Amino acid sequence: MKTSMNRRAWLKSGALLAGGLTLLPSGLTALAASPPVSALGEQLTDEAALLGSPPQIKARLLANENPFGPSEKVKQAMMEALSTSYQYPAMYARELVQKIATFEGVTPEHILVDAGSSPLLQAAAIHFSRKGGAIITGAPSYRDLPDSAKDLSTTIVEVPLTTEYKLDLEAMEKKVDATTALMYLCNPNNPTGTVLDAAKLKAFTERVSQKVPVFIDEAYIDYLPDPQSVTMIEAVKKGQNVIVARTFSKLYGFAGMRVGYIVAQPETIKILSKYAVGGMSISAPAIRGALVAYQDQAFMKEALQKTLASRQFLYDTLKLEGYSYIPSSANFVMFPLKMDGKRFVEEMAQRGVGIRNWKFNNQDWCRVSIGRMDEMQAFAAAFKQLS
Repeated sequence: MKTSMNRRAWLKSGALLAGGLTLLPSGLTALAASPPVSALGEQLTDEAALLGSPPQIKARLLANENPFGPSEKVKQAMMEALSTSYQYPAMYARELVQKIATFEGVTPEHILVDAGSSPLLQAAAIHFSRKGGAIITGAPSYRDLPDSAKDLSTTIVEVPLTTEYKLDLEAMEKKVDATTALMYLCNPNNPTGTVLDAAKLKAFTERVSQKVPVFIDEAYIDYLPDPQSVTMIEAVKKGQNVIVARTFSKLYGFAGMRVGYIVAQPETIKILSKYAVGGMSISAPAIRGALVAYQDQAFMKEALQKTLASRQFLYDTLKLEGYSYIPSSANFVMFPLKMDGKRFVEEMAQRGVGIRNWKFNNQDWCRVSIGRMDEMQAFAAAFKQLS
């Protein structure tokens, strides 16, 4: 691969790829002890799953979106932005960077924004694939960055999860060697919804970042009770070789508006900006909405409470039907199935419910995104016909 490339040429080419609880329910213990099966390269992409969803859908529970947002204030800001949307949004993008930097206690040079976090994950995949080497990740975990790197002929080292379905930090650290280009962690993890112990992650990050860059995808961190106590942005502030990704696509309700950012050392930001479009890739209405939404604690609290209520309803539904599940720290829940996963997805789709399936630990699993209560009730009605 060439050591440099034109960003627009890359985007036009086909190479930019498609892209809480410590104790588990008793029924999951034996499954966790089983030899894991790799999840990378075997699952549908998010886009493929969405395009294949049922046309007459009652419950869209396959994309980990926030169906309660964005807020009315955000919608108003977006509408007002339309009158000047003929102008390039550079000024507003700079304002958003400054707002994020001020809140996080870093300089604007530590921030890079883009149209969602996916372009930033792919930018990292491009950069860390340029010189060969390997990327270490969990299995199963979020696939965007590893899959992008894999398509660029980068070696992906998959490390099975622990018996609690969490990323295995000890095992991942042991995989670091002279060939390692990047350590990639998704915390809370997708698709299992588990979160790492903050103290252990901080110690891990401090040690490992001295050897290789550590990329931490915090897409779901806003669903935790105290995100600031768990985020690894503090590691960036300490000067560590750490990249933290955030997105407005989840709790903020911006999945269709596309706003995301990374926080990293200024030199890293300069490098990754070569492979990302940056703030100019985000529409003016999306940026104006993000400026209003960012750290709107009242809205975030309300959306979180609704999510938790729907999640508890799902827990209760699964228990009532005799199913176990992995306790989740995000807006989705994974549980082991008692039938073929593909067939289960198809049967639920016929009943107007979109969900996702995985296969690992020699077991078929379902991941249900948390929706509105009416969507969760639609899931329950369909599920009871199959359970």
